[in-house]
Amino acid sequence: MHQLSDIRQLYNPVQPTVKQSADHVTYAELMPAPGLQQFIYCYWQLRTTQALSEQFIYRVVADGCIDIYFELNNPRDSYVMGFCKKFTEFPLGNVFNYVGIRFLPTMFPQLFKINAKELSNRFEQLDNVIPSTADFISNHLGIEQTPAQIKEIFDRYFLDLLSKTSFNHDNRLYDAIHLILRHCGTIDIEQGLDTGISSRQLRRLFDYYVGDTAKTFSKVVRFQHILRAKPSTQSLRKNKLFFDAGYYDQAHFIKEFRNFYGVTPSKAFGR
Repeated sequence: MHQLSDIRQLYNPVQPTVKQSADHVTYAELMPAPGLQQFIYCYWQLRTTQALSEQFIYRVVADGCIDIYFELNNPRDSYVMGFCKKFTEFPLGNVFNYVGIRFLPTMFPQLFKINAKELSNRFEQLDNVIPSTADFISNHLGIEQTPAQIKEIFDRYFLDLLSKTSFNHDNRLYDAIHLILRHCGTIDIEQGLDTGISSRQLRRLFDYYVGDTAKTFSKVVRFQHILRAKPSTQSLRKNKLFFDAGYYDQAHFIKEFRNFYGVTPSKAFGR
């Protein structure tokens, strides 16, 4: 289990856009039970504290994860969002209360035996993917529950699921993922990922367990590393962070950043 458990220590995906978006919108993350933390990064809640004057557009940046989410007012309607190689925007209206589960890379396919590639770059109704989990959410979650109660309900459900799950401990996949994470996504995929299998086999493993190629996953990891560093616009210019992160030049950095975030680095980090 050592190989699986290392991912959380090496990778902390962030969703920074909510904090900058609007008054009367709150976003909170809750840590799952200790026995789940190597599989589930967090439970999250995005909600309005009062009706907004206009529709809220929620931008999700690329983070390498797969999420289950639903409206607490209508838990019968739940979704799964696959690995995305660019930002996604959701119009949520002016009153909402969304709850989600963010799975660390590879863990959704491990727990549910679902091919991550089939969910990539889109969202799907959960009932079409994991009917049993969709039924559980519909029957056990509702607007009357507090965040602490929601966490307790999910903890019990996923700990029970975990006890019945057999995992694929393919060290070739997890060795490659650990190399990418330890190098913050700057590793040369062709030369640096020598984990004992062919590039074709590695691609098949990444497609199934991550949802895209090792190269695309590395780019997302590199982007997330820059987000976590929280550079200012001035430090981006002065320190040439894009060179350190393996970008060819500033134009390449800005183009890729905008693809993953939806705005330029100067707008994202502007003080």
